[in-house]
Amino acid sequence: MPPPPSAAAGGGQPAPPEPTSGGAGAPAAPGEAAAPGAADPGVAWSVPKRWTIDLAQGMRVATYLVPAAGGEGAECAVYYFGPGQGGGVDANLERWMGEFQPLEKHDVRKLEPVGIEVTRIEARGTYAAHSMRGSEAPGQKPNWALMGAIVSGPKGDVFFKLTGPAATMERAAKEFDGMLGSVRKK
Repeated sequence: MPPPPSAAAGGGQPAPPEPTSGGAGAPAAPGEAAAPGAADPGVAWSVPKRWTIDLAQGMRVATYLVPAAGGEGAECAVYYFGPGQGGGVDANLERWMGEFQPLEKHDVRKLEPVGIEVTRIEARGTYAAHSMRGSEAPGQKPNWALMGAIVSGPKGDVFFKLTGPAATMERAAKEFDGMLGSVRKK
């Protein structure tokens, strides 16, 4: 289990654990996030100020909790599996759309902030996927949304998956896009 997050300078936003001494990356600057050295995808990003950092666990290199817009909050999980791992862009887009039954609407677009290819998806409907956290029960969640992105990092794909109630997601959309726009090679 990684060490607990420490407080970052400016704004009080916690920072993720720094890379271990055997890792291949430098620590992230204050207010930025990067994977621990052993799972370094070669990219860093800025974390929205309203979001809080939760412990990374399992395949996740980061987990962010997004405040609710009147009801339940949302969660953004960031995954990195290693070079050539994770199933590729198209397979993940299909899987993410398949987590909604029914899928009411979706949109996929390509972005390229600072020379890094990013595929962004937005989906909305009844979220029927199982939880990645063992403490949460699976179930149908009507009027939920997903904002996802697959970043083609220099050491492999990095997967950003934000899910939650549609109202909370609408409020978090600009923050999510700002985070994606901040992604850069280390």
